[in-house]
Amino acid sequence: MEGQNRSIGFILLGFTGNVEMQGVLFILFFIMYTMSLLGNALISITVRLDSALHTPMCYFIASLSLVDICYTSVTAPKMLVNFLSKDKAISFIGCAAQLYFLLFLGTTECFLLAAMAYDRFLAICNPLRYLSIMSKQLCVWLVAGSWVSGMVLSLGQTSLIFALPFCGDNRLNYFFCDIPPLLGLACGDITINEITVFLAGMLITLIPSLLILGSYIHIISTILKITTSKGRQKAFSTCSSHLIIIILFYGSASTMYLRPRSSYSLENDKFLALLYSIITPTLNPIIYSLRSKEINDALRRMCSKGFNFNI
Repeated sequence: MEGQNRSIGFILLGFTGNVEMQGVLFILFFIMYTMSLLGNALISITVRLDSALHTPMCYFIASLSLVDICYTSVTAPKMLVNFLSKDKAISFIGCAAQLYFLLFLGTTECFLLAAMAYDRFLAICNPLRYLSIMSKQLCVWLVAGSWVSGMVLSLGQTSLIFALPFCGDNRLNYFFCDIPPLLGLACGDITINEITVFLAGMLITLIPSLLILGSYIHIISTILKITTSKGRQKAFSTCSSHLIIIILFYGSASTMYLRPRSSYSLENDKFLALLYSIITPTLNPIIYSLRSKEINDALRRMCSKGFNFNI
């Protein structure tokens, strides 16, 4: 049976078997995916073209947008196809590849958000030395380190999951290949996998979360020492968008992976997975364009130039 599962792969059951509801969900998620692609691409292009945005903070935001474009593209296209198709199968290799890139890009985003918290810490708590410390070289190293860490850590997790024997039922009551539903189909001893998932979750989410928490404790302490309300508001506005995204992404991802298997609930897990894999990447460009005055102004300049060019 194990060989059979490896040859035929898995069936992604998705959200519902109701055909009419699948059509509604297709339209909803197609709009969200399109918004995510266009919004994140617009942020990246704007940062690249507008010299006023060539700052460490905007470099990190553009890098985050690139990660989000890739991240949503790992799960959304297959999910959209399955809404319209009776064949909801995914091959064993395809499932492994999807899980690897999901973990790879998710881990990259975790470390990237931690690097952005360090950037905000330096900008607010040590403004006089900010540009000398947060140099272009350090920015590149932090972003590159986030990508490489995600690449390496995810390879081990994916290898351990797909070394397990899968026998019997090959239906995944999920909309993409993820660790919890795959462990539910494994028919071997998954104790080691559960331990490694928890330890990896600690490394990938908890440790960066503590670094972010420490950074924001110092940031808030510094903001409260600012005498003018206008100064406090300006300081807080520079990190509020980042804080919102951290709460959305880390909250859902930590709840998914830092808990015992006995507390898994596939219906609740689907919502959590949807939150960190589709909804958060869709909201990121909206949050940054609304909360970041620099990006907001740059987008207006680009729109103004485009309008004047057409005239």
